[in-house]
Amino acid sequence: MKKLRAVAVGIGYFSRFQYEAWSRLDEVELTAICGRDLERTKAFAANYGVSNAYIDVNEMLEQEKPDFIDIITPPETHLEFCRLAAQKGVHSICQKPLAPTLGEAEKIAALTSKHGVRIMVHENFRFQPWHREIKKLLNQNIIGDQLLALQWRMRMGDGWQEDAYMNRQPYFRVMKQLLMYETGVHLIDVLRYFGGEIHQVFAKLKRFNKNIKGEDTAIVLCDFSNGGTAVIDAGRYHESTCANPRLTFGEVRIEGNKGVIHLLEDGTITIKLLGQSETVHPYTFEDKNFAGDCVYATQKHFIAQLISGEPFETDVTDYLNNIVIMEKAYESNRVGQPIRI
Repeated sequence: MKKLRAVAVGIGYFSRFQYEAWSRLDEVELTAICGRDLERTKAFAANYGVSNAYIDVNEMLEQEKPDFIDIITPPETHLEFCRLAAQKGVHSICQKPLAPTLGEAEKIAALTSKHGVRIMVHENFRFQPWHREIKKLLNQNIIGDQLLALQWRMRMGDGWQEDAYMNRQPYFRVMKQLLMYETGVHLIDVLRYFGGEIHQVFAKLKRFNKNIKGEDTAIVLCDFSNGGTAVIDAGRYHESTCANPRLTFGEVRIEGNKGVIHLLEDGTITIKLLGQSETVHPYTFEDKNFAGDCVYATQKHFIAQLISGEPFETDVTDYLNNIVIMEKAYESNRVGQPIRI
């Protein structure tokens, strides 16, 4: 089968995970990378065996004529890059946060129908292997046929220092919306993946580190349309006691009408049915690349669906729901009341 031609824009911190994953996908040939500095981009591309480097996205699209582009740049650039690609009939996989505002995100989504292209959001948390395994268990009604409650407790510990985030993603320090915008949207997507649509949120957001602009702590109560309730208890300020908090990004407990599924921070999954002892659920995952190789799984899904024509799990239009919920969480925090979606 002929390989899909791919190009990418962005050489920031997270891009390394995506380029490494592309190198393992036999269906893809990454022909070019675009960055702001040509010499740095050339050196970066050489590390991944990519032949061509550019500093202009439009020129790259014109010269390379790719099947799709991977957009790994800040949110404020996404609309322009998606538009340039769509106008040339090029599909996109685009990093999150999708856009600075819901309005811009809606404009990105509108490109699909206007230009007949497909856009998937690179939302990799739902593709983490423990979340895929938990979804299988939920589909099998292992803990019953009703999801009653879900708790997600996350403590990253990378946000308490005076120079917090400088070593990895320094732009975090100046973002006026941080935790929910940058990380919480991941959690919202997984909640919807597990429990269905959310129809109301009640949020309390705080900033503990006075050296940054945005919130670093959040407690968000989410009501599912099917009657269940979820609580996001997340913070980047305080530390976890686990060896690697960036493996699972927290501990998750899901309560059904017949028992409980518990995800530990080391990736262990346990099941406790009502009236029975807790047991460890056997499954396997690889601790490689990022968070259980979820970047590879995300991009593999993108390619498989692009080839087959089947829907993306995180199609840009459906992903707008995550952004609506996130924005309603900020609104709830401002007014101090629950907000219906």
